Amino acid sequence: MSVNMNLTRAQFDEVMVPNYAPSPVIPVRGDGSRVWDQEGKEYVDFAGGIAVNCLGHCHPAAVEALKAQGEKLWHLSNVMTNEPALALATKLVNATFADKVYFANSGAEANEAALKLARRYALDNFGAEKDQIIAFDKAFHGRTFFTVSVGGQAAYSDGFGPKPQGITHLPFNDVAALEAAVSDKTCAIMLEPLQGEGGIINATPEFLAKARELADKHNALVVFDEVQTGVGRTGELYAYMGTDIVPDILTTAKALGGGFPIAAMLTTDKIAAHLKVGTHGSTYGGNPLACAVSNAVFDVVNTPEVLQGVKRREQLLRDGLEKINAKYQVFSEVRGKGLLLGAVLNEQYQGRSREFLLASVDNGLMTLMAGANVVRFTPSLIIPESDIAEGLARFEKAVAKVVAA
Repeated sequence: MSVNMNLTRAQFDEVMVPNYAPSPVIPVRGDGSRVWDQEGKEYVDFAGGIAVNCLGHCHPAAVEALKAQGEKLWHLSNVMTNEPALALATKLVNATFADKVYFANSGAEANEAALKLARRYALDNFGAEKDQIIAFDKAFHGRTFFTVSVGGQAAYSDGFGPKPQGITHLPFNDVAALEAAVSDKTCAIMLEPLQGEGGIINATPEFLAKARELADKHNALVVFDEVQTGVGRTGELYAYMGTDIVPDILTTAKALGGGFPIAAMLTTDKIAAHLKVGTHGSTYGGNPLACAVSNAVFDVVNTPEVLQGVKRREQLLRDGLEKINAKYQVFSEVRGKGLLLGAVLNEQYQGRSREFLLASVDNGLMTLMAGANVVRFTPSLIIPESDIAEGLARFEKAVAKVVAA
């Protein structure tokens, strides 16, 4: 394939807003779990576009769906519905607790819709005083002003003026704090079943059970942000399926389109009724191109072979990381579930996750961070086992480089 070498990393600084600081590497082609940059260097992809590329790069089913729909219908807006959107919504309803689906373009938009719906449901049923949203430290729910305020990381929400009110942040997995905070003023408890950006931290069964119990007691809604955990990432289609509770509202994005921007909010008939005509909307939500690709991705992921394969790959990745750690002693633990794993740096290497990421790139491996102390891995759900082995070999070289520094 031809590569335009006139387009360089330096041009980013000339023409792009400086809110990102991208790597010097510019990828130009991907195939499965391998990526090539402008120079022709090959990388094993353990990042997956931050848990997005659930079928790797250019999966044939997704490519074919995009090509076929691209010759039919691109956009209508929600003045009319379309067949790919109806098909995808039906699949989501049939596969989950939900009765109704709302489509958006990103996880932040799906979470914005969920929060607005929770507030509207409470207002309609119980009055204006019931507006408290319970959220958790280190949570991440997106970058709109509402979602970033609900997210529990002040570094992302400070500096933009007065924040939306009625939001209470608590320590994650703290049952006592949750019990003390929830009241009849609470309209929603919003959480990630496995915190991603916050450090790859699983919600405990006790914590989830208490959230469900308190929400039921106080007529509040449980909102699961499954933007990162959804669509097979944990080895279940959605992470709630591996817990003892069912949420009232669930948001999904990232892997839903396998790399094509799409998101959805799922909920019940009773709750959905409060988003009446005109209360919320999206120009591109339910776009035919996005939904066509998502239908193809969903059909591949929602199979016993793929979901069981995630758990097998998790074990291979864990075993490999433990073997590396036995030799180099850099991690205190590997946590997470499925193919959303975090290697937590021990005391000696605190604050150095970026060094591991950069050393990985130098050795032909794409990884991620989840804060300064966690190296994050979110590869394709169908990454070949041989690519796991090769990626781990490259990661060992990266670890050795950091240890020797």
